[in-house]
Amino acid sequence: MYFKILLNIIFGYVTIEVEGYFIERFMNICSSQKIFLWNLKRTHSTRMIVNIGLRDFKKIKPIVKKTKCRITIDRKKGLPFLLHRYQKRKLFFIFFATILLGIIAVSNFIWNIEIIGNEKIPAEEIQKVLEEHNFKIGRCKIGLKTKDVIDQIRLEREDVAWVGIEIKGTNATVKIVEADLKPDIIPEEEYCNLVATKDAMITKVIAQNGTAVVKEGDVVTKGSILVGGWLEGKYTGTRYVHANGEVQAKVWYSEKVKIPLKQVKKEKTGAEENKYSIKINNFEINLSKRLSKFQKYDTIETSKKLKLFSNFYLPIEIHQKTFQEYQEQDISYTIEEAKNIGAKEAKQKLEEQIENKENIKDEKVYAKQESGYVEVEVIYEVLETISTKEKIVF
Repeated sequence: MYFKILLNIIFGYVTIEVEGYFIERFMNICSSQKIFLWNLKRTHSTRMIVNIGLRDFKKIKPIVKKTKCRITIDRKKGLPFLLHRYQKRKLFFIFFATILLGIIAVSNFIWNIEIIGNEKIPAEEIQKVLEEHNFKIGRCKIGLKTKDVIDQIRLEREDVAWVGIEIKGTNATVKIVEADLKPDIIPEEEYCNLVATKDAMITKVIAQNGTAVVKEGDVVTKGSILVGGWLEGKYTGTRYVHANGEVQAKVWYSEKVKIPLKQVKKEKTGAEENKYSIKINNFEINLSKRLSKFQKYDTIETSKKLKLFSNFYLPIEIHQKTFQEYQEQDISYTIEEAKNIGAKEAKQKLEEQIENKENIKDEKVYAKQESGYVEVEVIYEVLETISTKEKIVF
């Protein structure tokens, strides 16, 4: 709301008096057509005073006619009227020159950095690398060499295949193309073993080339050799080869969850309170008291940068803090209820770890009661291929 008021101060607004028997209908139609009204004061059952932006004022003529109300302009406020009032005075030229110089000065800096193209790499990591090379918000564009920044990112990040930086106005767009990191491929002419990637119990071994050193039922640990990169011959002795084959095994995944038998649950009441502040570079101005009127609440913070055009950002941010009231409610679970809740949570965590859920062959749920809580453990038995190639080093 404060952001809309600020915009109307910049573009101009009027205080109008609305008179008629259908004032409520007038307000409802304005609301449905997203016409912003603020600082409403009811002076009589058929009369009210309200502020409206110049742009919206031009839209209300058909609404006034439809609701049979009468409109009178009481006051005119905002930057356009102020400039018009002083246009024949020196103050106007000083004010205009100040704004013009301010815009020119601001346009020489970067006030917004947008990172696109990254899917696996967190934007915060790219932002950190940029800041380490002095490419950050508030950086002067004069003398900035984007090629040096790009080269440094390429050198430091193996997971970045390509970087591009485009600066338009006060906005910098950093485009990222992520590298497709693949495991090292061992050439067919080099010797290697097949080794285990996980702790598991072998269910099937097929050695297409090399010597199987495990059999069905064997329990192996991560890194154990499954198919050796060698062949034994009666007359040829030991001969090294490039091992190939397929090894399947049972892998166990487990997750433990503790569920208290007595909990305090938060329930939102639906009541909200918004507070705003304006941040100019590193200086913040609070437009309202920081503390909330609620005793218990969650806080959600959002911010929006102001811009004149699509790529002309200003060093001004509107911060909004939303306080959402909640009430605490005491909840008690039976042992069976706690077990079911714990099992559900544990299964969700396990399924996030397993890529092919159709390979889950068995599951076991164990629960034990402790002092004040129930500990639940869920174990999944999964059939997987667990072999990878490892080069033989002599």
